[in-house]
Amino acid sequence: MSLTGLHLLLTYRCTFRCDHCFVWGSPDQTLTFTRANLHAALEQAGALGTIDGVYFEGGEPFLYYPILLDGVRSASAAGLHAGIVTNGWWATTADDARAWLEPFAGSLRSLFVSTDELHYGERLSAEARNAQQACQALGIPVELIVCDLPQVPAPTARHGSMVEGGDIMYRGRAAGKLAAQVPSRPWESFDECPHESLDDPGRVHLDPLGNLHLCQGLVMGNLFEQPLKDVVAAYRPTEHPVVGPLLSGGPAELVRRYRVPHADGYADACHLCFTARLSLRSQFPDALRPDAMYGEAAA
Repeated sequence: MSLTGLHLLLTYRCTFRCDHCFVWGSPDQTLTFTRANLHAALEQAGALGTIDGVYFEGGEPFLYYPILLDGVRSASAAGLHAGIVTNGWWATTADDARAWLEPFAGSLRSLFVSTDELHYGERLSAEARNAQQACQALGIPVELIVCDLPQVPAPTARHGSMVEGGDIMYRGRAAGKLAAQVPSRPWESFDECPHESLDDPGRVHLDPLGNLHLCQGLVMGNLFEQPLKDVVAAYRPTEHPVVGPLLSGGPAELVRRYRVPHADGYADACHLCFTARLSLRSQFPDALRPDAMYGEAAA
């Protein structure tokens, strides 16, 4: 397992409640990293010896500014590429955006700003433009994450890559809110996972509870229960009760293997996979968690 990236879900709380959100971010969410747990995670990332990049995401990480700043500076001091994914709500003017970002100069290696009709009602928000201008002044590389409105999914996708815009993946809140807006395809046609390299993931997401997500809501272990080194060493993808079927035949095989009740068609592979996992949570509680990832009250 060649793990090189750790994406920290600093918080599930967000200023938005977007219909396409994988992690059900909203102002009502409460799960957030403590400073102590954040430093423990960064120490374990360093001890693994293969991780070279740490990204701070959410929810909206700028809601917990002191912890975010401390985390980015600590990651950078440890020689790791530090990045942030944000919706840019704080960039109300270019001058304000610079004030928010200036303390990160020299430590932050990349800033990704989400901006689209699903966030702001327009494809390129004023906040995104302000953040871009501030980053250019400070020498911080910046990119935009733009998701299109619901449409027929593209036929191909890149395995294990960061989402830099494009089609919605119908998992998380999007499975219930948006999937019905696009044509469905036969469930049997979804015979592979098109977005994640589950056999050899290059990055995982870590939530405030310590869960290590191969895909949002699909867990390989818990960093607060077992050292990251041990979780990585023990990972046997074909033996994982959910990953195994996904590798052998995609979401369709997951449905067949466990005889999951299903509809005739789904918007995309994520839609079928997420819906099947909802039905399997009680059977595999350690692999399919936490509640927050499935739209339930955070435990």
